[in-house]
Order: sequence, then structure tokens, then C-alpha cells
Amino acid sequence: MNTKEKKIQLKGLTLPELKDYFVSIDESRFRAQQVFNWMYNHLSTDFSEMQNISKELRNKLTANCELQTLNLVTTQGSSSSGTKKYLFSTFDNRKIESVVIPEKDRNTLCISTQVGCPLDCKFCATGLMGYKRNLSVGEVVDQYLLTAKEHGKKNITNIVYMGMGEPLLNYETTLKSVEIFTHELTKGLSRKRITISTAGIANKIRDLANRNLRVKLAFSLHSAFEDVRSLIMPINKKYSLNENIEALKYYAKRTKTRITFEYTMLKNLNDRDKDVKALTNLCSSLPSKINIIPFNSIKHMNPGGISSELEPTSIADIHLFADKLRNNNITVMIRETQGDDIAAACGQLAVKIK
Repeated sequence: MNTKEKKIQLKGLTLPELKDYFVSIDESRFRAQQVFNWMYNHLSTDFSEMQNISKELRNKLTANCELQTLNLVTTQGSSSSGTKKYLFSTFDNRKIESVVIPEKDRNTLCISTQVGCPLDCKFCATGLMGYKRNLSVGEVVDQYLLTAKEHGKKNITNIVYMGMGEPLLNYETTLKSVEIFTHELTKGLSRKRITISTAGIANKIRDLANRNLRVKLAFSLHSAFEDVRSLIMPINKKYSLNENIEALKYYAKRTKTRITFEYTMLKNLNDRDKDVKALTNLCSSLPSKINIIPFNSIKHMNPGGISSELEPTSIADIHLFADKLRNNNITVMIRETQGDDIAAACGQLAVKIK
């Protein structure tokens, strides 16, 4: 058995869970608060760094516990945008990717929640690589801690759950990671700077609303028509767009937040005048905005079927489409493609699953 599997993994434990662990090893509960602070605030990956706990306890923890869930394999930097992609290896030699996206007034970390993705969205490279397993809380959190260690913690200002996988299919892990990121002891991120993206798991959207986390919610829409959405997003056959819209209305009302609709532009498929009308009707029914995303090539995955037939809407037509929506009083943002030269742009994250 792998040595790491024999040890208790502390990374990923919430403060209450950490307190329970210290009680179980006959140590004071306040030690949990100290270790929590070292792990998530000071980004420690070695118990020897924890100078305010005794050497005896440090040795005890070293012998019985682990502090790191991921190993950094490689990084790639975009020469055009400064976007940086991180390839991590898990304890069982799975590979996942994260991306740091620099912008004028913030640096956003895009993190993964699964090894691959089971949803098979036809425009997404991650879906084409298949699915292996959910990530642990520690593996989700470590993507932030390890990139923050390089960039400087204060310089990672935002987190988006938009990497590999569907966050709401790794639900409790996603929620625990948010709890850790936003805990006052970590001196970390405001909930307002965290966005969870979902392709549409309606019952989980409702439950998330009831958890009162008040994080931002982004919904991968990509078409306001059921048939088109089912064609490019098979999950729509299980959780219909209509069912998800009702859940999103509940989320917006319960949390008093605005929904972001993510919309990847696909030539002759969702960029028509009737799409403008359908989007206008949808966005007029709940507090929302549209984030338009140019379709980024997934040819590096050698796609077949409909995935191989998808074409991007031209940049000129994207702006025309956005202007039509704005003329209907819809708030629209066009996301600038960043990192496509290193396959790090939206929809491009993928590694070979062993």
C-alpha cells in the first residue's frame, strides 16, 4: 500500500473535523486551530514549520499524518496573456490541471473538482477525456494553496470552480473547500470572490441555496432551447433546462445574488436571432447576466461525432450578437480568450486518463 494512504491526511479537514482528530489522539482541541492556521493561512507543507507547537507533537504528526495531497508536475505559461497552467499529480498518479488567469485588478484561479468529467459536453475537452473519480477536499484545496505559495497568497484574489469536472457532482467536497477558503482563520477569500459553475444539477442548486453560503453561481447555459442544449450537453436529458431555471430562480431569490449564464458561441447553432430572443426572455425572468465565451478549439483531443463538427462564431458576429442583447437591456460580458496557446482557455483543460 502507498505510504501516503497509510497516514492521516490533514489537508482538507475543516476546523471541526480537525478538532475531532486532535481529541482522538489525546491532544488539546486548541492545537487544531494552530495547525489549521498553519495549513491554510501560512501555506505550510511541513510540520517542522509549525513553531508554536511542541517538537514532540510535531514529530507525532510527522509520523502519522500528511500535509500535502498533490505534487506539481509541470507548469506552462502563455506568452500572449500571462495565463499559467499547472499540471498536478495525485497520490494515485492521476493528473489534473488548474489555471491562474491574470487580469488588470485581480488574479483568478480556476480549480478542478474531478479527475475528468462524466458529463460529456460536446464542446469541452474535459468531457472528451472521460471520468475517473472525484477529488478529495484536500486535492481541491491544495490547488489553491500550492499556486498561492508561488504567486503570493494575496495575489490570488478570486476562485472559480470551472476547471475539470462538475462541482455539484462532488458536492460535499466542494462545500467543504469553500468553508476552508472563507474561514476567518485562513484570512482568505470573501464568498463574493468565489464562483461555483454548474452544468445544471437542479436539486443541488436548490440545496446550495439553502446552505446560505452566498457564493456566486454560474450556470453553463450555451442554449436557451431544450433540444439544442440536449444535443451539446447530455446532462440536459436528465435535468431539463426548465427544471434548472426554476432552481436558479430559487437560488437568486434565496441568496439575493445574480446568476451568471455562461454561453459558448457556436456557429449556426446558438448564435441566431431566435437565440437572442430566447435569451432575452430568459434573462428577463430572473436577476442575471450573460458571459459570452468564444469557442476554443478542442482539436488537441482528436474529437469525433458532433464535437468534431462544431465551429466558432466569428468575433465580429459575437459582438453583433452581444449588441443585440444589450439593446434588449440584457447585461452582457464577452470573455476574452486567454491561454489558448497552451490549451488553458475555457473548455480546453484535459489530460490523458490512465
